[in-house]
Amino acid sequence: MGTTTIGVSIAVPEPYGRLLQERRAGFGDPVAYAIPTHVTLLPPTEVDPSDLPALRRHLAEVAAEGRPFVMRLQGTDTFRPLSPVVYVRLAEGGGACAQLQEQVRSGPVARELQFPYHPHVTVAHGIAEAAMDRAQRELADFSAAWTACGFALYEQGGDGVWRKMREYPFGTEGRPSVPHQHTATTRTPTPL
Repeated sequence: MGTTTIGVSIAVPEPYGRLLQERRAGFGDPVAYAIPTHVTLLPPTEVDPSDLPALRRHLAEVAAEGRPFVMRLQGTDTFRPLSPVVYVRLAEGGGACAQLQEQVRSGPVARELQFPYHPHVTVAHGIAEAAMDRAQRELADFSAAWTACGFALYEQGGDGVWRKMREYPFGTEGRPSVPHQHTATTRTPTPL
């Protein structure tokens, strides 16, 4: 059956997520609409589908121990020349993200990182230098804040689009992420 590519991240909520995604597309990044706006906890990782149940259990355990925390984005920076990325900086919540990503990566899909972990929100990746400069300049005054209440597991489809598989709210071990669906029961009348 092969492998599947998964990732774990904290979504940037609306209206900020859509705004940054539209700006990313406007800078000419061709994958802008294939990637939900996020802060990565586990980068794209190939796994055997048979490993997913253990990963889901591990993520549920990590989320159960987690607590909501404030995330604040402020201004831009770049990984250039090391990597062709412009991003919005995480001014608050970086320590909590770093701890969370270590916990996520400690489970059944343990992996080493290509670069030291640096939480951020990508707004341009691998596009022309002039467009990268524009992204960095035009979003320099961007700011947003919210409370992170959990994270999600994503899967990259054959079409390159990342889709949410499941959300993991903090502090909810054992609770289903989708409300239980009750089935209707019919009683057979008792004869008199």
